[in-house]
Amino acid sequence: MFDFFAQEIEYLKGVGPARANILRSEAKVRTYGDLLNYFPFRYVEKGDFVGIGQIHDDRNPVAIKGKIKSVSEVGFGRNKRLVAQMCDETGCIELTWFSGLKWISQQIKPHVQLTAYGKPVVFNHRLGINHPEIEILDASKPIQESGPAIQPVYPTTETMKNKGLTPKALAAITRNLCQQARQSIPEILSPEIVTRYRLLSREESYRQVHHPDSLAFAECARQRLKFEELLLLQLRILRHKMKNAKVKGLVFDKVGDNFLYFFNHNLNFELTGAQKRVVKEIRSDTRTGWQMNRLLQGDVGSGKTIVALMSMLLAVDNGFQACLMAPTEILAKQHYNSISTLLRSMNVRAGLLTGSTAKKDRAILGNLLLEGQMNLLIGTHALLEDAVVFKNLGLVVIDEQHRFGVAQRARLWAKNQIPPHILVMTATPIPRTLGMTLYGDLDVSVIDELPPNRKPVKTVHFTDKDRLKLFSFMRGEIAQGRQIYIVYPLIQESENSDLKDLMDGYESISRAFPLPDYRISIVHGRMKAEDKEFEMQRFKKGETQIMVATTVIEVGVDVPNASVMVIENSERFGLAQLHQLRGRVGRGAEQSYCILMSASRLSGDAKERIDTMVATNDGFKIAEADLKLRGPGDLQGTRQSGLLALKIADIVEDENIMRAARYTATEILQEDPDLQLPKNRLLAIEMQKNGKDNFWAKIS
Repeated sequence: MFDFFAQEIEYLKGVGPARANILRSEAKVRTYGDLLNYFPFRYVEKGDFVGIGQIHDDRNPVAIKGKIKSVSEVGFGRNKRLVAQMCDETGCIELTWFSGLKWISQQIKPHVQLTAYGKPVVFNHRLGINHPEIEILDASKPIQESGPAIQPVYPTTETMKNKGLTPKALAAITRNLCQQARQSIPEILSPEIVTRYRLLSREESYRQVHHPDSLAFAECARQRLKFEELLLLQLRILRHKMKNAKVKGLVFDKVGDNFLYFFNHNLNFELTGAQKRVVKEIRSDTRTGWQMNRLLQGDVGSGKTIVALMSMLLAVDNGFQACLMAPTEILAKQHYNSISTLLRSMNVRAGLLTGSTAKKDRAILGNLLLEGQMNLLIGTHALLEDAVVFKNLGLVVIDEQHRFGVAQRARLWAKNQIPPHILVMTATPIPRTLGMTLYGDLDVSVIDELPPNRKPVKTVHFTDKDRLKLFSFMRGEIAQGRQIYIVYPLIQESENSDLKDLMDGYESISRAFPLPDYRISIVHGRMKAEDKEFEMQRFKKGETQIMVATTVIEVGVDVPNASVMVIENSERFGLAQLHQLRGRVGRGAEQSYCILMSASRLSGDAKERIDTMVATNDGFKIAEADLKLRGPGDLQGTRQSGLLALKIADIVEDENIMRAARYTATEILQEDPDLQLPKNRLLAIEMQKNGKDNFWAKIS
């Protein structure tokens, strides 16, 4: 069967082998289908031509026509630019290019007639247009009095422009493709869906998105194609979830002595309603006989570790082992220490395995695991090693899940003949729109309550001029017996400049808080593990009042007596990281504070991040703000998933379309789980072609 979309791009009129190679390497466009889905990122609406003498610098983009009077290269090296003077009967204007000079200089010559389109600017008291869109005209033919009404503008690279693949050239090529594609683009949505949402046909949408009759038609086309893209994505996610729900799992059919003893004797506080709800959801999942795949979201300090431990005790009571994997040794040790304390006087054995565990201790742990005498194993990536063999692994808990890749998770899940139940946890709240894509194949639990004795952390913004006020406040808190974190940014642990910032800060703090009245710890990523541990333990025991550190303390440090978090150069941190750092305080009963230090002058984004932190402690509101500021591709390492490689939709801006797509996908699969009905046949074929699966609940 002939597949129009699979045709190689070089066979399209206007392309050829040379341009095809450029399109493949620069734009990942290999086939007709790839080019149809290489969408314009904006449109230029060109009105009538105006006389050059009628242009003012405060005008919108204009279309002009005229003749080149002179061309010259100005400047040297990176400052080189091409300047052409263009004139008509009403006046002259400068056209300037800062890149693509070689290609432009071949086109622009004195006496050449052309049209130009762009936004006028004033530079050195002269009117000009930077990087105008141009069209060289045939001097033997009269210039048309009107330009093309709407022109698509495609993303291009410097290499593409130098080879003649300008936005205008791409527009001509896509016009050829759309003409050739008539009657070759099948409708993949059922008539009911098209009618319900009043969608353009698929063929019309592709034509209008590339060469619209009006901007209104372009928008209708984009809405249709966004819906289609998000529907295909949600169908893949939900079908995977349905398939995964049928994976045979271990049965935890009882609540046993360990769980009940812990709940009645070792739990010295009341669980929140949210914690109770999540434990019930996990209990329900693990007794069905199907594998559990559940995501547990909970803000910093919400009590996820207690829920994880109670879930692991369910596994132990049913004759299984459990493990908890954390991304750093600090966090793994923190979990081990807190869980060991919570298991006091209980006959449940927990072990710790990290990269620094001695060879002799590894061997002992390995034997205990294999014989089933080790109930719980807590560790880092070391848990993935082939030498780590469980007798009967029933539950896997993964903390800070976004730091682990698919292959790593799969290796852990494969450590039992019947797949263990999976609980993945995150302390960074995930916006609903992102959750519907990245984690749409998982069941989601949310701990949306903090323990009743926790007071919200007060957050304030100080600049460098407030430093004396900061030091005075710190002395007051220390006088009351409190402890303080001071965190410096560290982009990469090998960057000397960042380490210098930290050491300069340490020296400054040491002068302001001298011995013997004050003692200071210092922790950074280039220290040996045992030195970091020594300093952290000093701080935890209260032997030091101030900890100067980098973001190695972002997770895994729990000191209830620490009441102040000072974040230096806070403008250099993202919102999620600021929120995580703030979560290091506020863990005791006393009022805690987060002080964001920054330079006086801030960029717009930096100011918005800091204002957001000052305004709210709600992790979900912060996550939504972060998503809008940074976009989905930069959050939580999400780009690795492959699920967000969207061509036209945007999960931030298109939340309503996403919700409609999710609802429609659910409706389709409820009626036709295998997409075998005639009306869904083409949808199923398109879904198989559309991207790769890389899901959280995927085991192999």
